[in-house]
Amino acid sequence: MPPRATWAWLVDAALAEDLGPGDATSESLISSELMGEAQIEAREPVVLAGMEVAREVFTRHDVAWEPMRLDGARCEGRVAGVHGSMRGILAAERTALNFLQRLSGIATLTARFCDAVRGTRATIVDTRKTTPGWRTLEKFAVRCGGGTNHRLGLYDAILIKDNHLRAVGSVTDAVKRARAQNPSGLRVQVEIESLEEAREAIEAGADALLIDNRTPPEIAEIVRFSDGRVLLEASGNITLANVTEVARTGVARISVGALTHSAPAVDLALEWNARSTS
Repeated sequence: MPPRATWAWLVDAALAEDLGPGDATSESLISSELMGEAQIEAREPVVLAGMEVAREVFTRHDVAWEPMRLDGARCEGRVAGVHGSMRGILAAERTALNFLQRLSGIATLTARFCDAVRGTRATIVDTRKTTPGWRTLEKFAVRCGGGTNHRLGLYDAILIKDNHLRAVGSVTDAVKRARAQNPSGLRVQVEIESLEEAREAIEAGADALLIDNRTPPEIAEIVRFSDGRVLLEASGNITLANVTEVARTGVARISVGALTHSAPAVDLALEWNARSTS
């Protein structure tokens, strides 16, 4: 789980957005003394992510949280119980479910990609195509689904992409400049689109290549040429329909932007168990 400081402010913002000055419906209909119990249910097979965030949302309303499953669990049915003020449960419900449904959706989609490459040497990795402000949580959800995180931001790795190459002029010059201006010793990765660019990047001293938008036969050719000298990653239009074929080329990593920018929310809901006036 990422440090609480990286996401607790999101809970603050989400609750403020939803509640405003108060829950007009519950305050009109439900006594402040009325207590209740409910459960969170997965209505389809999911891989869970975001349970600690949901706990945070409910405890902000003095509602007790009792997890029945952990992040990363593949499950269906009951995943957690809550009990406390009915007003508090209803005030927290939607916000908690929004976090859980979004993050579990990412974890579930990631698990499907990881399942599709099982038996190959390829690892599924994410990208920086994340929801602004949600990056640490969304990348955590990728890990819950069995994937691996790529760089967290622009600061923790050097990735020379096509737009950098246009500005610098050549793969060789870009790699040499990155080596010379890299006192932290960050890994230097270069996005390439051909065998010729792969050869140039390797000869210039790149640590890793990002093979972008190439067919599986083209990727396999670069894998054979590199012969283990650099880490190879495939990217670009990777789907569940083609990821297995890409993995069989022998690349070490496959980056999939869809894990975070296109994962559908899963179906989770809150259902009441019992209530009392005590």
